[in-house]
Amino acid sequence: MTRRGLILFGVMSVIWGIPYLFIRVAVAEISPATLVFARTMIAAVILLPIALTRTDYRAVLARWRWIVAFAVAEVGIPWVMLGSAEQHISSSLAGLLVAGVPLVATVIAVGTGGRDRVGPAGVVGLLIGIVGVAAIVGLNLGLSNVAAIAGMSLVVIGYAVGPTILGRRLAGLSPVAVMAFALSLCALVYAPIAFVQRPAVMPSPDVLGAVAVLGVVCTAAAFVLFTELIKEIGPVRSTVITYLNPAVAAVLGVAVLNETLTAPMGLGFGLVILGSVLATRPTRPATATPETA
Repeated sequence: MTRRGLILFGVMSVIWGIPYLFIRVAVAEISPATLVFARTMIAAVILLPIALTRTDYRAVLARWRWIVAFAVAEVGIPWVMLGSAEQHISSSLAGLLVAGVPLVATVIAVGTGGRDRVGPAGVVGLLIGIVGVAAIVGLNLGLSNVAAIAGMSLVVIGYAVGPTILGRRLAGLSPVAVMAFALSLCALVYAPIAFVQRPAVMPSPDVLGAVAVLGVVCTAAAFVLFTELIKEIGPVRSTVITYLNPAVAAVLGVAVLNETLTAPMGLGFGLVILGSVLATRPTRPATATPETA
């Protein structure tokens, strides 16, 4: 990996590990839907001019149905569910649960024909990952809201479905343009909800700062940098950041918000990462046997 690629990789590992902390701060005073609107609106204002001036937006609009599907799967549902969940569970737990995304993505890929097969290592990886998720959640159900855990399952599924749509139905399009239109759509949909649920008083400076960081850094800047990372090291290697983001979220939750990280949660996270590595490892193609006359 080049020095530039290494720097981009490190920056993205942090940038997409900190949203859980700031979401937790923001939803203490504003509704999850209001947060989604603010975050998507800020990012859309930044990304849309770039998309309109640097890309052929007509090509993006020609696949508008898949843009809508991507927006719903990647942003519209997961972000409001994540915000709702973090009103009841810690940001550390939310971040660790998102580590299961590669496992769900593997199941989706197999179920929809994205892969020819999953080898023995992949099956073992899925089983290990399931045990890891159970370890993370199992001993925390007494302290956590069950509905929040169910909401996090929708987050994980959405985060797994979104890239599948992006890779299969929106391939060849500018990632910045895709995100600009998807975020603009979500901002429009959530605008009336945010208006109805607007806070009665001005949120505190901490909340306003958290919203600004989420919109500018964790969304707009993040997608631009992630595009550069993909160009530098390729789409496959760039996804390894998903193994580091939850760890950053857990460390920040403990260090900044004084959240508790239990031994089962740490062990479960390790098992999820191990399972994800095994499950997403490409299988060797079967050796072709010569046909006999």
